[in-house]
Amino acid sequence: MTHVPGSVRGEISLGADYEQLAERFRPIFARIAASAVAREQERRLPREEIALLKQAGFGAVRVPQRYGGGGASVPQLIELLTELAAADANIPQALRGHFAYVEDRLNQHAVSDQSGWFARFVAGEIAGNAWTEVGDVKVGDVKTRVSRVGDDLVVNGSKYYSTGSIYADWLDVYAGRDEDDVAVVAVVSAHQDGVRISDDWDGFGQRTTGSGTTVLENARVDEANITVFTDRFRYQTAFYQLVHLATLAGIVQAAASEVAGQARSRTRVFSHGSSPQWSQDPLVQQVVGVATAQGFAARAIAVRSAKAAQDAYLAHFSHDLAAEEAANQRAELDSAQGQIVLVDLALEATSKVLNALSASATSESKKLDRFWRNARTVSSHNPVIFKQRIVGDWAINSTPVPYVWAIGAQRTASEAGTPVAS
Repeated sequence: MTHVPGSVRGEISLGADYEQLAERFRPIFARIAASAVAREQERRLPREEIALLKQAGFGAVRVPQRYGGGGASVPQLIELLTELAAADANIPQALRGHFAYVEDRLNQHAVSDQSGWFARFVAGEIAGNAWTEVGDVKVGDVKTRVSRVGDDLVVNGSKYYSTGSIYADWLDVYAGRDEDDVAVVAVVSAHQDGVRISDDWDGFGQRTTGSGTTVLENARVDEANITVFTDRFRYQTAFYQLVHLATLAGIVQAAASEVAGQARSRTRVFSHGSSPQWSQDPLVQQVVGVATAQGFAARAIAVRSAKAAQDAYLAHFSHDLAAEEAANQRAELDSAQGQIVLVDLALEATSKVLNALSASATSESKKLDRFWRNARTVSSHNPVIFKQRIVGDWAINSTPVPYVWAIGAQRTASEAGTPVAS
């Protein structure tokens, strides 16, 4: 446990009573689960469901209790997101950018008062993600710019994979600053004419996350809401991955639970089965038992992987740079190790569990395929093959793991540079 000075302990989130915290939201999770299949069939965005979570203060669970938040630790947040993902796997991913921005404000609170942002989060305001650019943008480059027009600072550019932005009050935008060409994060209000957000994500899974295109045209931004990218919290890439782990864990738990329920009520049997009653067939029980255990393991992996991120958060307040660096490295490493194991586990579980229902599992009305499709889609982010190599390099050669990376068009040898953003 990282030592934190007593003078700041009330200013940070050390953890809460998990069951007491979770009970606040479980009735909403149940309502979300009840309509999840209908939303999948209609490709209907969960606007009402996210509004319920906002009103209940879900977006403020990491805010310190002194400022009206839940005071949850990172592992507790990840466990809550796992429960939410079991209800609807799209929603934790839609809130991923929000919780990353909250995490950054929590870290910035070590050097400047963030009570204004905490109050916004407690009031139900949420942030969306607008970082990735597509097209001919090369690795390490960013076309979105912050520039000065008269007395105003404005942002211009287009972002894709802007997950959660369509539900958000604020947009967390990665950009370049024209005046000095420094990479910055600009937080702009989503409620202005210069912001257009489209629901044009065309993936076969996670179809209602709102991961579409955001276009910014002279979108105004306050100078106080511009942060130099290198001041961003160091374990951010690990944090983003932890939300994916929570989503995968929730998917596995939901798949096992839903198939178990359908196996319980099934009346048709096979003449060459192992029991005259489907729910009593030992082979069916075995399939569901394995999937249920995989759900247990998935949740444990996600929550355990988050412990190092909490340590990194606390280390930021310890004023021990060596301890903070070690904690940041551990956070990135643990999230990568969790990803490597959980991806295969989730894909196997969501496929094989359907053996417990036979051909009826493929009914379009049941949408049981959503579990595998969603798991496959989440697993495609931050390619796991590269994480496998990174962990192997660390294990063999003690090579530090990278905190951040970029994606874009291939650079020539003469253009090669250092990636600046994930």
